[in-house]
Amino acid sequence: MEFSQLRIFQAVAEEGSITRAAERLHRVPSNLSTRLKQLEEQLGVELFLRERQRLQLSPAGKVLLDYAARLFALHDEAHAAVQGGQPAGEFVLGTMYSTAAIHLPALLARYHRAYPAVNLQVQSGPSGELLEGLLTGRLDAALVDGPLELAGLDGVPLCDETLVLISEADHPPVRTARDVEGRAVFTFRQGCSYRMRLESWFAHYHAAMGRAMEIESYQGMLACVIAGSGVALMAQSMLDSLPGRESVAVHALAEPFARATTWLMWRKGMVGANLNAWIELQQGAGVQLALQARAHA
Repeated sequence: MEFSQLRIFQAVAEEGSITRAAERLHRVPSNLSTRLKQLEEQLGVELFLRERQRLQLSPAGKVLLDYAARLFALHDEAHAAVQGGQPAGEFVLGTMYSTAAIHLPALLARYHRAYPAVNLQVQSGPSGELLEGLLTGRLDAALVDGPLELAGLDGVPLCDETLVLISEADHPPVRTARDVEGRAVFTFRQGCSYRMRLESWFAHYHAAMGRAMEIESYQGMLACVIAGSGVALMAQSMLDSLPGRESVAVHALAEPFARATTWLMWRKGMVGANLNAWIELQQGAGVQLALQARAHA
């Protein structure tokens, strides 16, 4: 069993497709199929269940994926250790869409400048999917909506966000969920923490939430709201970055729905040189963000 085989196995497991994994690894699909078959023959088990057009991990595949993540982490840690503990090797960071757009660019630039030997990869998604990625070992760390109390995870806060509801410009003031009861809601797919917060907001006021219309970008949400098709929830910092924001009405939310905290999370016991470097950099940035927030208060 070689590291190159495990890299292929991990890519196929994450993509659910040999074709997409081949594109990600810049290799031909036939090569990946051959290497996977060799790995299954060496181990004497099937690692995938072939279901229609998608590959699903078998029970043995799920076990191997967890061990593969640990082996890669140990590999990177050993690489860093023999280089004097300097960050190096692969570091896969997950992030929510809003964090990727607003808070991550400056952090990424600083990290790349400080640690050029690290191959930093960023994957965006809803908080639920990011947490799953942490627990399965697909991600080394993730920026998610928190705070969280999940067994096996540790974390530190990055920043606080003010959450607002947006509607078409001429909508009357929204004080409770009853003021928009039954209206369509534009949100990300299941697993999005902001979507769950919005559902809780409607439930708190015993108001019926309208149909959830899944959109894959904040720009798309804003465009739909401007057109008068429904409402959406997003961080004020995200809204402030979007062209066209002046064409919607912004409604403040009452506590406990008005604020959210973005946290960096990782699996306990899996803090290597790469993650330690990110934590130190992030904590320095967090102080700056706090000072900026106070200056604008």
